[in-house]
Amino acid sequence: MDWVPGPLAGSPVDFPSFHAWNASLGAAATAIGTRDFPDALRAALDLLAPSQMMNGFFYSPEGRAFDLYSERLVADRALIVDRYLTGAFVLDPFHDAVRADGQPRMIAMRDCAPDSFTQTEYYRLHYAATGIVDEIGFVLPLDGGHVGVLSLSRLGPAPPFTAGERDRLHSVAPIVCAFGQRHWFLAPGRVCDGAGPVARIEHERLTRRETEIVTLILKGHSTPSLAAVLGCAPNTVKVHRRRIYAKLAISSQAELFRLFWA
Repeated sequence: MDWVPGPLAGSPVDFPSFHAWNASLGAAATAIGTRDFPDALRAALDLLAPSQMMNGFFYSPEGRAFDLYSERLVADRALIVDRYLTGAFVLDPFHDAVRADGQPRMIAMRDCAPDSFTQTEYYRLHYAATGIVDEIGFVLPLDGGHVGVLSLSRLGPAPPFTAGERDRLHSVAPIVCAFGQRHWFLAPGRVCDGAGPVARIEHERLTRRETEIVTLILKGHSTPSLAAVLGCAPNTVKVHRRRIYAKLAISSQAELFRLFWA
């Protein structure tokens, strides 16, 4: 959907008619289990909060990522899907939020992301490069302990989702999660053989504590945020960071990112 500027402030006049919403919801329910379901679901959700892209991933209990739905991408698949599945997904705030408890619900990028997320190399390569300005996700518990996330993305020049739009999507999350779970529940059993290896951030020169710090840095935690998560003083975090950079013979977060994802 191309972005057309219009009133999206969440006022009553912006809500779809009860008839239109029921009709679109009925069409989505009827399409569950068919190839038409994703388009029908998105058409219903666009009545509440227009988006430019819908796609999804799911994660295995042992730490692998798989493509759930990516048939109508409006950005580079190599960036949105391929790089993500090869391991970069461990830096995705949605990945951590989804795997926290696997419960069906709506999640918002602005609520999940660490305080310096927009300064990370992951953000630059996955979000800035593809023009994604905001993202809403719906958590889908799937077969065999797998858990998925179906995302709605806004791409520039569209603005981020408004508070009113987020409230609407939050209100319909039980329906979206129930429909999505019913449609994709058996997706893990249809995954092709030869799945990629479990993605972990690790390096033989680093201690377990240093590896934890590297992971948090790459995910977008600032020094104060790192100190809060680790339960130590900010100066202690700075000492750890200098020691890590010295061990790895690097001097920037960009080099740190490339060390793990060339």
